[in-house]
Amino acid sequence: MEILRVLRFGIVGLTAAAVHYWTVIALVELFDAAPLRANVGGFVVAFWVSYFGHRHWTFSDTREEGRGQAASFLRFLSVAVLGFLVNELLFFVLLHTTHMPYYVALAIVVLTVAAMTYVLSKLWAFRRVSSS
Repeated sequence: MEILRVLRFGIVGLTAAAVHYWTVIALVELFDAAPLRANVGGFVVAFWVSYFGHRHWTFSDTREEGRGQAASFLRFLSVAVLGFLVNELLFFVLLHTTHMPYYVALAIVVLTVAAMTYVLSKLWAFRRVSSS
């Protein structure tokens, strides 16, 4: 069962990462946004893809309703914001310390943060809280 969850997490995560990546590219190339600012827009769009994908598919067997759902959302939001802060910091460092193109740095950053997000999502964000 855990292998299936990891596979689902990977599919949702890759989808969200692709949405994040291509949103940033679109904002930079079509609207002349600065890469670090465009990264914020990419995060916001990808967050919703990730949350709904993980809640309704990856971690559907742990899904709670009512207050449990709200708590799960807040935990996932915390994981996502932490992931984004790591993402933005690493992106900043790569942009300012290397000569690689922003889209290469972004790809490295998005893939690096994925492993951290899986572990925190599994162990904390979408865990079923005991009612006892």
